[in-house]
Formats: sequence, C-alpha cells, structure tokens
Amino acid sequence: MSNEPSESDLQKWHRYFAVEFNNRAWNLTSQERTKTDDREMLDCAHAAALHWDAAGTELNRMRAMLLLAEVHAQLGSGPSAQAYAGKVREYFANRDTDDWELATVYAVCAHAAYAARDNEGHRTAYAEAAAALERVADPDDRSVVQETFDQVPVP
Repeated sequence: MSNEPSESDLQKWHRYFAVEFNNRAWNLTSQERTKTDDREMLDCAHAAALHWDAAGTELNRMRAMLLLAEVHAQLGSGPSAQAYAGKVREYFANRDTDDWELATVYAVCAHAAYAARDNEGHRTAYAEAAAALERVADPDDRSVVQETFDQVPVP
C-alpha cells in the first residue's frame, strides 16, 4: 500500500494552499509590516503562484501573477514588478474583465511603474486606475480595490 496521495487529493491540496497563501499575501499588502512580514508576504505570494500553477486555471495563474506584481512593487523590486504587471495587463486588457479586476490591474501597474522609476508609466497607469476605480459599480468591490490603490504613491 502506497502512502502517496491520489491525483485528486493533490489537486485539492494545491487549491487549498493556493487560496490560503494568496489570501495571506493580499492581507499583508494592505497593512504595516516588519521585515519579517515583508518576507512572509513575498514567500506567500510565490507559494500561491506555485500552487495555482499546479492546480489552477489560466485566470488563477494570472491573478497570482497580479499578486506577485503588487508584492514586488511594494518591496521595491521594480524590474520584476513591471515584468509581472506587463503580462497581467496584456492578459486582462484583452478579455471581458470585471470592473473591479481591471481597476486592480491598473492600480498594480501604476505601483509597478513607480517601483521601476518609470514616471510616465506611473502617471498613465495611475490615471487609468483612478478612472477605472470610479467605474466599479459594487461598493464592496470598490472598497477592496481602493485598499490596493491606496498603496500606490500619487504621481
């Protein structure tokens, strides 16, 4: 008898850990952090991406990349933040994307551009994020996006 889990069990566990790490990392993005918290946020974002790669859909993987872009931006890793943000922007801009998700993408792109010292990209994405945030219909969704937008320095 093998102690190895079945493929369906593995998928369930990957999804479980993807959600847990994703939620923990996003929660850390909107609060004051210590250096230890910064490391946890980075580790959780990468762990979420790893688990979504194993058990998620393309949408899950792109949302994980969005989280990576935001985390890298918050930690000042501009080039990697912009690389992730560029892929995410291309993906979501070419689909029928919910208003809250598109506003989040623009906010993260603005933050990534700021971290990369791309002043023009920062100004452009910040304006797109502000306009998109105004178009978010649901007040609860708008509140969640606002938390991310509030992390982005004003140009």
